[in-house]
Amino acid sequence: MEDYRRNMSTSPPSSLRRVTIADIASASGVSIGAVSFALNGRKGVSESTRERVMQVADELGWAPARAARSLAEAKTDTIGFVLARDPYMLGVETFYMRFIAGLESEFAERGYALLLQLAPNRDEELLTLKRWRNSRQVDGVILVDLAVDDRRVAQLSKPGALPAIAVGDPSVAGALSSVWTDDDASMRSAVDYLSSLGHRRIARVAGLTDLAHTTIRDAAFRDEMSARGLVPTILRTDYTAEESAAATRTALRSDTPPTAFIYDNDIMAVAGLREVGREGFSVPADVSIIGWDDSVLCDYTAPSLTALSHDIVAFGAHVGRRLFDVIAGAEAGAFKDSTPELIVRESTGPAPR
Repeated sequence: MEDYRRNMSTSPPSSLRRVTIADIASASGVSIGAVSFALNGRKGVSESTRERVMQVADELGWAPARAARSLAEAKTDTIGFVLARDPYMLGVETFYMRFIAGLESEFAERGYALLLQLAPNRDEELLTLKRWRNSRQVDGVILVDLAVDDRRVAQLSKPGALPAIAVGDPSVAGALSSVWTDDDASMRSAVDYLSSLGHRRIARVAGLTDLAHTTIRDAAFRDEMSARGLVPTILRTDYTAEESAAATRTALRSDTPPTAFIYDNDIMAVAGLREVGREGFSVPADVSIIGWDDSVLCDYTAPSLTALSHDIVAFGAHVGRRLFDVIAGAEAGAFKDSTPELIVRESTGPAPR
């Protein structure tokens, strides 16, 4: 492995020309024929050689001839969006349907298509981004669900990477342009509102800890609760209705059940609302509930759900516009879209005496 890395460092191919199989052969220390076999998935090379060749090709930014033609033509009129999501959850979680509608409103005006691909995990998501880069199948990509020290951000910050827009807090977007909503201020407003109603036992039903927006909301919740002399309770879930219901049920059966819950999305809030009723409590007389994102579900539950609301279609459109700016060569920047606003409906009321 060290041998081919030395070859790469001593005689790298020019960044002004297309990487060839001869470049890969030189850098990996094998014959051109072996490189051809490896890249085309043909028999005749060992698995270790194939892996070494593929790694070198990836690091050099090699693209097949078809991709080189696309690169020469400058654009594909396609934007890539890969999501590490269970297909079932994508159908249930209304956020992304509205977000994509916003993206499409911008893409349609410019004659662009959206290439949406679901990946089972983050590793496969990274591989997809690499394939798109090497094949030049898309003109730019959209990153969502940012994590602290996100590997995708690092990958897309390298020279020769595809133009990208990060959807998330600038603190985790690195050198990429980002579009974000103020989750910190929104969480603080929810805690302040419930506190003003006399609630002292407030629980946050939260999502996955590896996501940056979850950690931002966690920190704001803890800070606001502690500032009021209250003990913050965070119930961890995977954003699904099933885990939300289980967390709510467990909390309500404790010796000191919460009198208010703040959920990380509307699906979780709806599941929590049902579970509160099953456990013999009334909303909002016994328990108050706040959701997040304010989908159409919030208006049609009984009682209707108080929620942190922002225009997700407009948010998606904003992300699309900023990505086109990046593709056009604009300098990276952080662009605040909105601060989700608390819309008070029937599911919140004074704390029980």
